[in-house]
Amino acid sequence: MRLWRTPLDSPPRARPGFNIQLLEIRCKGCGLCVDYCPCSVLEMSDEFNQKGYHPPRVAAPEACLGCGFCGEVCPEFAIFCEPGA
Repeated sequence: MRLWRTPLDSPPRARPGFNIQLLEIRCKGCGLCVDYCPCSVLEMSDEFNQKGYHPPRVAAPEACLGCGFCGEVCPEFAIFCEPGA
């Protein structure tokens, strides 16, 4: 039975974790995944990849909801998220 509100005595639920996988060799540093992440999980790094671009880095992995939007907007298919943390 689904309730219209959460009872006060219900136990808290743990949110499932997600791993963000970044293929740095493919990344061209466009920053679309950083700009369009709804939870601000990613940020641009100061390091260079093998092609000379600044790839993103995971700044707040616990905030990831696993929406997969980062992978959808990436033109190089260099980032994706998978369940499990």
